[in-house]
Amino acid sequence: MALSVVTPPPSAETDLETLLEFSDNRLLIDLCGEFDRNLAQIEQALSVHIHRRGNLLAVHGEAEMRDRAAQVLGGLYRKLEQGRSIDAGEIDGEVRMGASSEGTGSYDGDQIEMFQGGRTEIRTRKKTVEPRTEAQKNYVANLFKHEMGFGIGPAGTGKTYLAVAVGVSMFIEGHVDKIILCRPAVEAGERLGFLPGTQEEKVDPYMQPLYDALNDFLPAKQVQKLREEKKIEIAPLAFMRGRTLANAFVVLDEAQNATTMQMKMFLTRLGEGSRMVITGDRTQIDLPRGVSSGLSDAERLLKGIRDISFNYFTSKDVVRHHLVAKIIEAYEAEAPVG
Repeated sequence: MALSVVTPPPSAETDLETLLEFSDNRLLIDLCGEFDRNLAQIEQALSVHIHRRGNLLAVHGEAEMRDRAAQVLGGLYRKLEQGRSIDAGEIDGEVRMGASSEGTGSYDGDQIEMFQGGRTEIRTRKKTVEPRTEAQKNYVANLFKHEMGFGIGPAGTGKTYLAVAVGVSMFIEGHVDKIILCRPAVEAGERLGFLPGTQEEKVDPYMQPLYDALNDFLPAKQVQKLREEKKIEIAPLAFMRGRTLANAFVVLDEAQNATTMQMKMFLTRLGEGSRMVITGDRTQIDLPRGVSSGLSDAERLLKGIRDISFNYFTSKDVVRHHLVAKIIEAYEAEAPVG
């Protein structure tokens, strides 16, 4: 990497700054961002001040924060050297996780790499996906390691997004023959039959978040072709009844809205060579009053079974707009105890 730390002669002033030298001025411009907005985001997150001097960046602040800022800047610069773009989300991820060390080591197959610094990347056709918190990193590792995994936590923590990314990478590698994405269409209820259009058109609005994630990782034409070939299926949970899902990567989203019987039905569809991921948020149950959530029951009944992983997220793992985390924390603080 063409980045070096410059050590100036000691003085009262240099004791309070770290100088970073960048060989590629074009990449340095991208690193700083328009009107230095990327630097401003790092400054705000780490309580440092960053000044550009030609091809140097001078980082001012406490020694520990200067070191962290240098790691973040180095990690972002490496991404630019790899031809990747950086945005506010990438910067947030680097700040949360710290920069990876140079060089890579094999983790599991060709589509995922574990960096020496403990960072994980998932490669898909359209983009490279990188967990942005420790909980996300452990979640991804467990999805590759275990045949069944649960992701439980609030909205915006990447539970479904990362699960679909892992499914796409495993499909690209040939570890599975198909991807099946489903979720309960709880809101539709009996009204589903009164909606206009075909059965697929009626349930499509409930499946849209899954379409969105999928289209982030695969070209639209390829998604359409794979759907026509039934190598990608997006369907309501009820459509899983009676099937045995072999050599498939299966994701059940919004699992808190599955009943106990639906959850049991789904989990017992697992066939040879398949992986299952169940994601949900226990605070957003839309089932009728008195109906038990299948997610809560599955968590209680299956937590002691080896080879089933349970991964938990909190508001600290929210990777959407920073206000989303604060909103979740406010509602959690107001929630009744017990």
